[in-house]
Amino acid sequence: MKNKIFSTNLLTWYQQNKRNLPFRHTNDAYKIWLSEIILQQTRVAQGLGYYERFVKKFPTVKDLALASEETVLNEWQGLGYYSRARNLHYTANYVFNELKGVFPSSYSELIKLKGIGDYTASAISSFSAKEVRPVLDGNVYRFISRLYGIETPINTPKAIKEFKIILNELIDSEKPDLFNQAIIEYGALFCVPKSPKCHECVFQDSCYAFSKQKITEFPVKLKKNKSIERYLNFMAVKTEESFYLVKREEDSIWKNLYEFPNIESKKMFETEMSEELLGLNIKIDRVGKSTKHILSHQNIYAKLFVCSLGNGFVRPDSWQLIHADELNNYPIHRLMEKLIESEFEGELII
Repeated sequence: MKNKIFSTNLLTWYQQNKRNLPFRHTNDAYKIWLSEIILQQTRVAQGLGYYERFVKKFPTVKDLALASEETVLNEWQGLGYYSRARNLHYTANYVFNELKGVFPSSYSELIKLKGIGDYTASAISSFSAKEVRPVLDGNVYRFISRLYGIETPINTPKAIKEFKIILNELIDSEKPDLFNQAIIEYGALFCVPKSPKCHECVFQDSCYAFSKQKITEFPVKLKKNKSIERYLNFMAVKTEESFYLVKREEDSIWKNLYEFPNIESKKMFETEMSEELLGLNIKIDRVGKSTKHILSHQNIYAKLFVCSLGNGFVRPDSWQLIHADELNNYPIHRLMEKLIESEFEGELII
């Protein structure tokens, strides 16, 4: 298919089928950046509400920069991959303090910012400043690999170069912003991972995977390393209407988030935890069910032990006593949410 025909067909399809999303009605690089970071590894249906709340609470990069990291993490709660939120706050501070509060819109400046890679820099520069920078995300990889029958694994450096060559030939230099929006949208709505709408596809006649009946074979990926398994034993230690939380200080995906005190073990504690192992005087009142939580390269098995204080209890320095009503003021990770939902029906009723 000739490049001009491809672009025309794609843009025509886009005008007729595009979703009405708020970040498509602005060329503000800051707001586009927010949308791109929030929607990384997140479905639009889930991320849209977060985007709207972030724009309302932090309408400018200055507002985001002046907020505390804890406030930002709290707003982010439930989205996962919390390094995105920490990078978001760090970059906002950098732009406010070092770039005089002007969020850059050129690829060359965007790529220097923390948390912004090639895809995000290409998207922001294209959508906000009409730079001719083709975007390459999972949707585009899938669509183009099927269309051209590309067998290069998409999770390799070679794939980036190979796909970029094709996209640089296809992109509409007069409407790069619309072209990029359209090719992402096509992958998201039509050329989907399972049961793509091949019989309605405007590119059916030129699609390699469709003609060879190999739709399910693309895109090609190298197998990931086997996930490690971890076992975490959480303690909801109560006293009257309050309970103890700890803040994760070590460098991890949950850094600066709050959680119940916990012990990692080689296997899940079945019915009780040894007080000698804990080094604490606490009483175990109830043992919850095991919960599985899947992260990138990790399968976490967690159990919640509902506890009360025993005689001679001495509070560890890292434990903070929090009233149950104040939980919403502290950012917690998704596993904590699942434990609370499972054992307290969504609320810490103590």
